[in-house]
Parts: sequence; C-alpha cells; structure tokens
Amino acid sequence: MPTEFEPIIGLEIHAQLLTRTKIFCGCSTKFGAPPNTHGCPVCLGLPGALPVLNRSAVELGIRAAIALDCHIELESVFARKNYFYPDLPKGYQISQYELPLATGGHLSLPESGTDVGITRIHLEEDAGKSLHEGFPDSDLKSHVDFNRSGVPLIEVVTEPDMRSPTDAKVFFATLREILVSLAVNDGNMEEGSLRCDANVSVRPVGQSALGIKSEVKNLNSFRFLERAIEYEINRQIDVLKNGEQITQETRLWDASADRTLMMRSKEEAHDYRYFPEPDLPLLRITEDWVNEVRRSLPELPSARRVRLMADYGLTSKQVEQLTRVRPSLATYFEEVVEAGAPPKVAINWSLGELTRKLNEEQTDQVKVIRQRMPPVALAKLIRLVDRGTISGTIAKEVFEKMYITGESAEVIVEQDGLAQIDSVEMLAGTVNEVLKQHHDAVAQYQSGKSGAIGFLVGQVMKATRGKANPKLVNELLRKAIDR
Repeated sequence: MPTEFEPIIGLEIHAQLLTRTKIFCGCSTKFGAPPNTHGCPVCLGLPGALPVLNRSAVELGIRAAIALDCHIELESVFARKNYFYPDLPKGYQISQYELPLATGGHLSLPESGTDVGITRIHLEEDAGKSLHEGFPDSDLKSHVDFNRSGVPLIEVVTEPDMRSPTDAKVFFATLREILVSLAVNDGNMEEGSLRCDANVSVRPVGQSALGIKSEVKNLNSFRFLERAIEYEINRQIDVLKNGEQITQETRLWDASADRTLMMRSKEEAHDYRYFPEPDLPLLRITEDWVNEVRRSLPELPSARRVRLMADYGLTSKQVEQLTRVRPSLATYFEEVVEAGAPPKVAINWSLGELTRKLNEEQTDQVKVIRQRMPPVALAKLIRLVDRGTISGTIAKEVFEKMYITGESAEVIVEQDGLAQIDSVEMLAGTVNEVLKQHHDAVAQYQSGKSGAIGFLVGQVMKATRGKANPKLVNELLRKAIDR
C-alpha cells in the first residue's frame, strides 16, 4: 500500500437478533423455511396492518449496547426509510434515524491498540431477499422471498477510526464474538444473519479532511471484508494518482474476480426521506430495565480469556483456541474440570478429541457433543487415565465407544477388558519378543540413537493393543537391552 496515502475505514454491521418472532409481528424468524411461508399482513405491508414492537428485540439491542459501552437513550424513535425495491414490500423500511437506541460506545482492538468508536446502534427490520439464480426462468426474471422481511436487526455503525483492512477484519470478528457470547446473534454469516458494509476512503498523509468514500455492501466473511477493503484502497489511490476524482458510490464485492464493482451512486440521508413512523409510539426505556439487563449479562469474551488463564493455568494460545471459534467449548471445558478432571488434561481433550469430533460432525454447536458426551462422562474417562487404569491410547478408543453407545467409560473398560497392563510378568514376554524381532532398532539404540527406544515402545503397545503401561514398557526395554 503506498505510504503517501492513508486509508480511512468505518463499518456498518447488520446483526439479526435471536428472537423467535419478527420485530413487528408474530411470524417466525426460523431460517430455511420454504419461500414465502413466514409472512402475514404486517410484515408483507398490506393496507391497514399495524406493527407492534417485539420487546425481546429491544432487550437484545440493549444487551449489545451495554457490551459496547454505549449510552442507551431512554427515548428513541422509529422512522420510515423510504426507498423502492422489489424485496421491500411496504416501499419503506422501519428503522431508526435521528434518535437511535444507543450512541457513543467503543470497542478496543488489543492487537493493534486501536480504539474504535461506536457512533450508534439502532433497531430496524430486515428486507426480503431477491433471488436471481437457481430457477428455470432465472435468465428472464428474478424471484422474491419475503420470509426475511420484518426479521429484527441491530445496525452497529462505527466511527471512521480504522486505518487498515486487518483492523476492520479484527473489529468484525471481535464484534461477532461478543454478539454470539451474549446470545444476541448466532454469528452465521453464510445464512446472512451477520452482514457488514465497509465505508472506505483515502487521503494524503497529514491531511485532516476525510476523502470521498465508497461503500462496499454485504460482505459476509472476514476474508472477503479484508480483501474488498484492500482492493478498494488501492483502486482509490490509483484514481487519485491518475488525476481523477473519487465518486461517492455503492459498490459490490465480486469474490470470483477479486474486485469491487460499481452498483449505484451512493445515497445521502435526504434521499430516503426519513420521517417518524406514525404507527409506532416513542420507544421508552427505563433505567431499571437497563440495570436488569446489565445484571443478566454473561462474562464478556475478553474478560473470560483473562480469567481462564488465571484460574486454570492455560496459555494465551490455548485460550484463544478455546474461545474464539466455539465459545460454548470453553463452558464445556470448565464443566469437565468442575467434574474432577485436571485442567491441563481437560484442555488437551477439549482442543484435541472434542474439536476433532466437532469437525467430523461439521458443526460449531458444542451441544451436539454434549448430548452424546456430557462433561461428567468425559471427566470420568480422564480420571481413569489419571489413575493409570487405562492408557491414553486406550482412552481415545473408549471415547469413541462412549460417543456411539452412550455407555460409561467404566462399563466399556470392564466389558472389553481394556484395563492397563501394569504387571512386569505379563509384559516381559511381549518385550522379549519385540526385541527379538527388531535387532536393527536395538542396535541403533545401543549405538547412541536414543530415539530408537520410542519405536520399540510403539511395537510393544501395538502388540498389547495399547493396553500396556508405556512408562513400564520403556523401563523394561531399557533394562533388557542394557543387560
């Protein structure tokens, strides 16, 4: 990136709220239903239908505002945002404009030391969805699905405080983590429940005035956000270097071409002809309600990471792995420890076998694992290893059987005869047989290649189906070779 120009980046993030019903009616918000089956006169904008505000949506908005250290406005106003598009059945969107739900927060990015200001958080309804492909007549017409119309959203608008695509990506990821941890949003960008628009401009280094911005719409992955901003910065710098002027416009990201494309000239607020929604009263929020929501908030991710390191002796890398992608895995880990497993062993199982199983199931939902393998059950398995009843290798085999059958570790170990072999007499014959079969490894060990002992231990473990005590096997092998 040329150093004579400075990028200026702000984000607008739309987060679908985790309510069962839409913001102004009782229609379901569930994703994946057949097209146009979640609709009613209110969300379809039929004449005479009146909206009624969903209290749960407001409460989720308050939760997000508290977490982002915003000032919550005790009085806010819904407004009509007027524009005409096929997926907007009323011809306007009910949103908030001059008097939003919350203002003036911030979110710090420890990686870069950037403190990103939050301009506002406001409530609004989502539009429907235009479908341009996937139908036999897609080359002739587009289709519209109104299931999403009226789904509740918050829009989080930042100050133009970010100076790099990486900062923007980290901000988006951090905000997603917070919203998911608060059960405000499910974080599912593939389904469109979390979307980001980036406002990007550049200016000569040292200039205080902002440049003319372009808005890149509907970026639904961290990677696309970073790449789109990087492209847009370089595009604008090239325009200025060629002596041309930046045009304020809305652009789309074309992932296949790795570039942004002109969509339309950028609208100003007056283009939407905002005015107060006549069918909804002033939204009044009491201090008591805000304080009640504040008391109900769970521990925020950043605070949780600090506590996990302090309480359990975890490394920063382990904590990042435990909390970033699947926050509920951290809860599962703590429950395993509470059930009696040593923290250092529990974290290895959480980041090892449990994570592998989640990847196999192709899900981030730890509840899928929890149903098959309750934390108490895993803790009992870990204690069997800790006591030396079974080896770590056998424990993985037992884990798989527990996951499939639902039986306890103790029952599986007893039924299958998997208890660890700790008897010198029982192992002596196997050890001698392995030594006879692998003269080369013995010779390597005797010549000073100490790693050869690992191979021999492995052969004994293989012969005993992993049931031998590896520490005892190591001792017996060394004694037999050194005789």
